[in-house]
Amino acid sequence: MDTGSLTTPFGRRPMTFALVKRQFETKKADTPTAVDKWRVFRDIGDARTRLGLQDRALAVLNALLSFFPATELGSDKNLIVFPSNAQLSARANGIAGTTLRKCLGTLVDAGIIIRKDSPNGKRYARKSGEGDIEDAYGFSLAPLLARAAEFAALAQEVAAEQRRFRIMKDRLTIVRRDVRKLITVGLEENLPGDWTAVEACFINVVSRFVRRPTLADIAASLEEMSLLHEEVSRMLETREETKKSDGNDIAFGCHIQNSNTESSNELEPCFEKKPGEKSATNNTTKRKAEPEAFPLSMVLRACPEITAYGPGGSISSWREMMAGAVTIRQMLGVSPSAYEEACDALGQAGAAIAIACILERANHINSAGGYLRDLTAKARRGEFSLGPMLFALLRAQGAPLSKTG
Repeated sequence: MDTGSLTTPFGRRPMTFALVKRQFETKKADTPTAVDKWRVFRDIGDARTRLGLQDRALAVLNALLSFFPATELGSDKNLIVFPSNAQLSARANGIAGTTLRKCLGTLVDAGIIIRKDSPNGKRYARKSGEGDIEDAYGFSLAPLLARAAEFAALAQEVAAEQRRFRIMKDRLTIVRRDVRKLITVGLEENLPGDWTAVEACFINVVSRFVRRPTLADIAASLEEMSLLHEEVSRMLETREETKKSDGNDIAFGCHIQNSNTESSNELEPCFEKKPGEKSATNNTTKRKAEPEAFPLSMVLRACPEITAYGPGGSISSWREMMAGAVTIRQMLGVSPSAYEEACDALGQAGAAIAIACILERANHINSAGGYLRDLTAKARRGEFSLGPMLFALLRAQGAPLSKTG
């Protein structure tokens, strides 16, 4: 294969060690005898995100390949093409000159092609008396032959990742649908359990879905929704148990205003920012009307340490949960004013959940009071939600996920 000697760009174009290294790798690579240039091009197109290439750079590469006369790139062939910018622009759908030069630089930096500039920077070929090309200056396609296997592997990895993305997205869709319909069953048939809290938790999880998710985003959402699915399934399995004495009306120290179970609004905001809101010492201050809601059993699984501070070393209701949080507040050195402000922003049960989460991470928090005040301030600005903190502790506790297929 004609790779030429180590070359540097013409004029003011800089030479970097990365370009030197790429040329050495191309020379030393165990190259195949021949590869289909369009197969390699398709592999590069499939792996373009991994290679940092945009669609226009692929269009320029396609134009460069069209100037190579044979279908196969072979080690016995001259792999340098030397079209002018005008010719390249014409075959790249009339791409502008500035964009063309930028795309060529991107292809060089990605190690897709190698520059072999002439003494004056022009692209041309010298032919022998028999008409054979003796020397050529332009762009070497040797990296396409040398890295063909690498590009194919990258394309396969991207395809596998896309398959995983589709599978996980389908699973998330199914789990989300199941949770929504199971919650509706619990609400409409008045089954025992804090179904209003579960519905609010579902809305909280859905509200964190991003518009263009990555594989990591889908995985995180699937894990949270699966935990909620497990909780709903557990509640349905124990539907014959008697209702707890305190019920939903004291679950969060206030009622949840929107109890319309037929509402399709799944993106209801978790916090309301109230202008001019003051500290809890002012009797005219209104507490948060619609705090975040989570099933008590889920909170206790995420924060088992708080159980020891309930009456008799156990917690069976939200009233006992909030009483235990007051005890922990004193133990952690959280001032009454800091706790009252948290109650204003998060609701009484929300503040109790925050205290329980802080207790679980007490060894990693220098000042529990300062940490709670910071969470409260973020909550007032709508920048904090209890959901991610609670689900993170659930994952840390090793809570099993429901099987989703």
